[in-house]
Amino acid sequence: MTEHHHFMQRAIELARQTSIVERAGGPFGCVIVRGDEIIAEGANRVIAEKDPTWHAEMAAIRTACSAIGTHDLSDCILYTSCEPCPMCYAAAWWARIDTIYYATTAQDAKECGNFDDVPIHEAVKLPGPDRALPVLGVEHEEMLKIWREFRDMPDRPHY
Repeated sequence: MTEHHHFMQRAIELARQTSIVERAGGPFGCVIVRGDEIIAEGANRVIAEKDPTWHAEMAAIRTACSAIGTHDLSDCILYTSCEPCPMCYAAAWWARIDTIYYATTAQDAKECGNFDDVPIHEAVKLPGPDRALPVLGVEHEEMLKIWREFRDMPDRPHY
């Protein structure tokens, strides 16, 4: 049994628990591993919490950051029951996760549960105004002043 097997089995157990047993959300479970230890777990609770961002990966990332006291998870590995959606992939990217392992594909999720991330992937390739959910800029100069002020702070927080 490989180390991947143990960690992925836990993510799969969480997926089953949240979807089949609790009926809290879709069959998505996630664990975050640091070294050889699970430091955080997450499960999809979109339905139970009435929160479209309550994905397994998002929950696990929040818990991991809280557990180790930093937003930087660069020494961590994420195991998830399904290939991450664009939101969860971006969150893992920003958290600096080292590697993502997944059990099933986005195509599997589409075929078995009507979860379809393809339109999101396609939309973000388009210019903002041309997307199905338009992204339009306003008040550019006003906000740019704040960005410049932030940039020039001698003790500004670094990401």
